[in-house]
Amino acid sequence: MKPRLAFAIAAAFALPTVIHADDKPAIHDVSLLHCAHLLDPAAGKLLGETTVVVENGRIKSLQAGSVDAAPYRDAATAAGGHFRMVELAGATCLPGLIDSHTHLTVQFSRSTYSDKFRLNPADYAIRSTVYAKRTLLAGFTTVRNVGDEHNESIALRNAVNAGIVPGPHIFTAGQFIGTTGGHADPTNGFRWDLQGDPGPKDGIINSPADAWKAVRQHYKDGADLIKIMPSGGVLDESSSSENPQMTIDEIKAVVTAAHDYGFTVAAHAHGAEAIRRAVLGGVDSIEHGTFMNAADMKLMKQHGTWYVPTIIAGQYVMEKAKQGWYPPQVAAKAEQVGPVIMATAGKAYRAGVKIAFGTDAGVYPHGENAKEFQYMVQAGMPPMFVLQAATTHAAELLHKQDQFGEIAADRTADVIAVPGNPLNDITLMQKVSFVMKDGVIYKQDGKPTAESL
Repeated sequence: MKPRLAFAIAAAFALPTVIHADDKPAIHDVSLLHCAHLLDPAAGKLLGETTVVVENGRIKSLQAGSVDAAPYRDAATAAGGHFRMVELAGATCLPGLIDSHTHLTVQFSRSTYSDKFRLNPADYAIRSTVYAKRTLLAGFTTVRNVGDEHNESIALRNAVNAGIVPGPHIFTAGQFIGTTGGHADPTNGFRWDLQGDPGPKDGIINSPADAWKAVRQHYKDGADLIKIMPSGGVLDESSSSENPQMTIDEIKAVVTAAHDYGFTVAAHAHGAEAIRRAVLGGVDSIEHGTFMNAADMKLMKQHGTWYVPTIIAGQYVMEKAKQGWYPPQVAAKAEQVGPVIMATAGKAYRAGVKIAFGTDAGVYPHGENAKEFQYMVQAGMPPMFVLQAATTHAAELLHKQDQFGEIAADRTADVIAVPGNPLNDITLMQKVSFVMKDGVIYKQDGKPTAESL
């Protein structure tokens, strides 16, 4: 060690840091949000006229009715900060929404299957900044991004966190983890001389030992959670959407390793047997769950496993299959899954399975996430429940219920508003007029603000 550096380090440890008890952070930014109504998902109630007090990016308090703005304005001005009063007349304020199943780095189109031979990872990363902004402006201030091919979503998360691009809070799984030829294999559909032999570093495992290596690689890469593929999928170029593609031992190895490293595990699973194995293997959530049966539902309740239905994705791929978007084997799977997934979601709700909101954004156009609310209601879920699924339930699935999912004191100031009462008309969730994330307003009066540019 160089002498000067050694001296500097020693001096830093030798000098005590003096913190006075009356030292408090200055109030730099104060916002008052005057809401006609406010949704309290934790209590399952719609409150009346409420003012939300936001200081420095966090919720300070909730006040019934309208408040005198002068003391707040004076305090902010005295501290050299900023004050704003936002009148949300006739609007219902809600916690920032959480989508538990997104793919922000891709958006399916007619050319998707050939794009992977033309586009570089950088292309997907740049496009993801557009998709992230659309998601935020749709009222989704937090997402769980459950898989990409080149860790582009990790770079996107870092750019959003650094304030370089606007977007939601992102918790990402990085690369998918699956098996050779399975739903996560990036070389499915390639001719044999282009297939190579993807391994754990590429998210492809074929043993419990591979599973440990893949999870450790995700830790090294900076992922926030793990996403596995224990069943076939719809949009890959294989023949089955439901066959089991991971053994219980492989799933258990992933889960054990993941939990050691503080990760939760989301499991893409359409088929009943794959769902059974994933639940027994200890995963935290089942994604899609199309062909889930009564035994699976009972098992999920026993294990406390979350279910993320993604009804909108099933509806969308069924529609596009009829328009000739996909190769024949993909179209056949899409037409099989589409009619089933909504009915399964309704059965799971009636069976008492824990449900968190998620959409599979990227399968359908980003920014249309809120259509899922309408489909969930059509499946038989009450409007209050589906709003809880996208707030308190999704926050619990993320293990971030102390930060997100409620408008309450000391929570992150993520607040949205819709023009009217969504409990009476759930389609209003597709008309978000106001978006605040971390105390910053990205949308007001239905229009993006300068902060969203």
